[in-house]
Amino acid sequence: MPQADRTSGTTPDIRVPVLVVGGGPAGLTASLALSRYGVRHLVVHKYPGTAHTPRAHLLNQRTGEILRDLGVADEVLAEAAPAEFLANHVFMSTFAGAEISRLDAYGNGPDRIGDYRAASPAPMCNLPQHLMEPLLVAAVQRAGVGELRFGQEFRSLEQDEDGVTAVIGDRDSGHEYTVRADYLIGADGARSRVMQQAGLAVEGASGFAKAVSVWFEADLSRFSAHRPGILYMGTCPGDRPGDMRVFISVRPWNEWVFLCADDPDRGFDKNDPEAMRARILESIGDSSVPVTIKNISPWELSSTIAPRYASGRVFCVGDAVHQNPPTNGLGLNTAVADSFNLCWKLRLVLEGRAGPGLLDTYQTERQPVGGQAVDRAFRSMLDLHGIPHALGFTEGQSAAEQWRLLRELEEDTKEGQARREALAAATRQIDYQVNAHGVEIGYRYRSGAIVPDETPEPVPDGDPELTYQATTWPGARLPHAWLEDGRRRCSTLDITGQGRFVLLTGAGGGPWHEAARAAAERTGVQVTVRGIGPGEALRDPYGQWERVREVAADGCVLVRPDGHVGWRAASAEAAGRLPDVMARLLCHVSAAPVAASNGAAAGTAGSPATGGAG
Repeated sequence: MPQADRTSGTTPDIRVPVLVVGGGPAGLTASLALSRYGVRHLVVHKYPGTAHTPRAHLLNQRTGEILRDLGVADEVLAEAAPAEFLANHVFMSTFAGAEISRLDAYGNGPDRIGDYRAASPAPMCNLPQHLMEPLLVAAVQRAGVGELRFGQEFRSLEQDEDGVTAVIGDRDSGHEYTVRADYLIGADGARSRVMQQAGLAVEGASGFAKAVSVWFEADLSRFSAHRPGILYMGTCPGDRPGDMRVFISVRPWNEWVFLCADDPDRGFDKNDPEAMRARILESIGDSSVPVTIKNISPWELSSTIAPRYASGRVFCVGDAVHQNPPTNGLGLNTAVADSFNLCWKLRLVLEGRAGPGLLDTYQTERQPVGGQAVDRAFRSMLDLHGIPHALGFTEGQSAAEQWRLLRELEEDTKEGQARREALAAATRQIDYQVNAHGVEIGYRYRSGAIVPDETPEPVPDGDPELTYQATTWPGARLPHAWLEDGRRRCSTLDITGQGRFVLLTGAGGGPWHEAARAAAERTGVQVTVRGIGPGEALRDPYGQWERVREVAADGCVLVRPDGHVGWRAASAEAAGRLPDVMARLLCHVSAAPVAASNGAAAGTAGSPATGGAG
């Protein structure tokens, strides 16, 4: 018999374990993850369908790994522009005019390509949001676990100790209905109503600048195909220094987004398609190019982060809790990882196999990562100002004066040499936007659902924002290594994840099998044991795993469902600890109390997470 909602005393129209508000990348990733884990849920999305403009587009390697785990990587890669089409980051006057500088981007340079390939089985790619979202929707619908409802507006929520009651309105009919859920995920983007209703808020600079994006079609292959990239940044003489005109490749090389400052004083009207077409042609530098405008979208830049990601049974993800400038392309990627982190925890708590304290680790782990992404993106935006500064562009100069400064770059003079050196230094700084490998996949959880092994955190050999350091240190993402399962090539990331705890060991690791059985008996959570190396089912043909595992062959690396290391042990002598470790990771009722220190909650381990790349 349906039970009454304790908050209102009425019977809700719909009951589900999880309600997801918002059907963008964060909400759809949550839906797909919950579907893979068999968790019934409902997604309500305000708009009538998926994104109708390109919006976010860059998918980094960590997102590629998550999509691989969720079973949609092949579809995404088939639709996306491949990594080699991301190879350049170009600064120019206009598309047809003089190139100012260029750098290798997204791991395509000869000094970085090996780093990126060694770090992950998933390549970076370019897939705009309006093409990515339908792929996720189709995967959710094929799974048949969750329900997607478009054109449904979240109105309000009330929560009690047992669940959340939300009021939803059908935007076509005006009909309102209630949904009762054990938990609610707020994935409703910037200016989130879920955040407001839950008493949460973001802090920082909101709406500090205005911009306009124009989605258009034009064949620009003769300006771009020889220097393939996704970002072409124009520093057009006569513009205010720093007001770049940016071309973003949507579909090489005939579909683009043009991005510029929304400034009425600059002599164009964003609401006038012909005025925007004229500005695009001016920025191309060739008025003969046919341009078809598809959409014009004004928007605002923000740099904000929520101190708290959760309140009671409400958890917020993606742009609801962190908003950053588009530099580095971290917004969508961070959103996808938020949802991936949260959903395996929701599953285990809903099934009664983990304590509710496990859900507290979502905020503990993800909030510092969001803060780092916001900070890095903002600094990368400021770094862009170094290009016009190196050129000698200042406020009040005429277009003729700035053209003269550009010509000075080609002159065999002391002034020309000094200008080239300054420009080279400013261009190198852009590495932190387009080759920030440590930020993208090297972040570590320093507190949360981990049990430390009392070893010091490894220090990367290079800049921690640019360099990824493979490590099995608890809290780090599991290092990628190519293995062989019979004649099938697979990554360490392929044999872990998929909703499971997986323990990796090797020769002499027999005691871990019995320890895994004991842990399962105690917690109800299965631990899959996989052996790698001589005499084991998985071969390490290149010795890659042996080089990165950082434990003895008979030791173990315990990998969480999201691919992060939860614990490791140097040898099989520690096998008897596994049941206690699992209970502690899961905040299980059987876990021994852990004294809180340095702000860490009981039942979790380590010091408070501070973010940062590894």
